[in-house]
Amino acid sequence: MRDLLFRWTTPLTAGLFLVSTISGVALFFGWQSGLFHEMHEVLSMVLLAPVAVHLWRNWKPMLGYFRRAAMPLALAGSLAAGGFFAAEALSGPGRSGNPAMAMVAAVQNAPLSVVAPVLGLEEAALIARLEQAGIKGAAGSDTLSGLAASRGEAPMAMMAKAVTAP
Repeated sequence: MRDLLFRWTTPLTAGLFLVSTISGVALFFGWQSGLFHEMHEVLSMVLLAPVAVHLWRNWKPMLGYFRRAAMPLALAGSLAAGGFFAAEALSGPGRSGNPAMAMVAAVQNAPLSVVAPVLGLEEAALIARLEQAGIKGAAGSDTLSGLAASRGEAPMAMMAKAVTAP
């Protein structure tokens, strides 16, 4: 069994790396994101198994790389680059993240007077809909996230009340 595992480790690593590379390039350039997104995520996770076996099998030779500066410097540089992109994503709106979630946040933080026309409603109709859902005292200057916070509800639940006709 161990020989079979070792025999397949390198070919699986190469094949899954190829799929991850192709799907990653396609995602980077925005080509057929719906086709490549799940493929990239799932098969990149599967790639971790043969890589782990490869590292386990070649651990002693791998330690030899740490005797030279290239490995520690490459790992530190890679972690720094990852940290840079993570910090950029956490510091504000940028290229990363799901644009649909950015739109959801924009709707949740917009006044009801702005949200109503997006839903094809008059402001008074949206407020009436919220009142029928048990949200009393809403005004056109209120936001869905503000209403949710004041009632201890999730903003997404408040959005559901706004879009669901009674």
